[in-house]
Amino acid sequence: MLRLVVPKGSLEQQTFELFAAADLAIERSSDVEYRGSVDDVRIDDVRVLRPQEIPLYVADGLFDLGITGRDWIEETGADVVSLGELAYSKTTDRPIRVVLAVHESSPARAAADLKSGSRVATEYPNLTKRFLSEHGITAEVLPSYGATEAKVPEIADAVVEITETGRALQAAGLRVLDVVLESYPELIANPISAADPDKAHAMGQILTLLLGALDARGKVLVKLNVATEHLDSVIAVLPAMKTPTVSMLFGEGGFAVETVVRKAEINVLIPELKERGATDILELPLSKIVH
Repeated sequence: MLRLVVPKGSLEQQTFELFAAADLAIERSSDVEYRGSVDDVRIDDVRVLRPQEIPLYVADGLFDLGITGRDWIEETGADVVSLGELAYSKTTDRPIRVVLAVHESSPARAAADLKSGSRVATEYPNLTKRFLSEHGITAEVLPSYGATEAKVPEIADAVVEITETGRALQAAGLRVLDVVLESYPELIANPISAADPDKAHAMGQILTLLLGALDARGKVLVKLNVATEHLDSVIAVLPAMKTPTVSMLFGEGGFAVETVVRKAEINVLIPELKERGATDILELPLSKIVH
């Protein structure tokens, strides 16, 4: 039913891991193969292509559905429907930032400090031109096809470049002046496909699975039993997405309690629960959380 395109390059591994966690594993004959398949009746075909191209291909109807960053949607200006933001990136769960940066020796401290006629190198010429225009900056935009940060100060006075942590820019001797855009991957659709009821339904189901897999990351299910007299003390230290589920135990004066907590908290939480009277404590992995 759906033709899907996913990003090749820096997001490739993380995207494949997300689809696998969502029980939509993408299979292909090798890691360099551009075609793939998903054992799911909702997905007929999968391609793995550069994220820069994906918005245009989806807008043109070559694919019904795709994943690419908000940065490339804005850069291309493609007519696509965003179905939802997917909060993952190359190394963290934070969005990437498209930033304006200069050499650390530059006197500029803000975007407005760039001198008229400055040269700005970037892989995002359209996004950069709009940003400079909105800030009243007259500059020459130099298209860059890689190693953008290495072009300051000899070739360019500034760059518009992506960063997750800022460490690579610092290592290149650059300093961030302003954030042009924050970008997560997004699930996008062709407008005509999104208007088709059957395809729209399938797209919504796929988004539910992907979001559920993302929400379960770094979380576990904790189940325990507790006597009535210790219930309040145990509940007091239990973090929960909403409120813990509490059920009375059959034939006993006690309760079964379960809740979802962050995996990072569990090594402190379990000993404290035991000290407060909890018994039969179980920690269980989660695959998806669907709200």
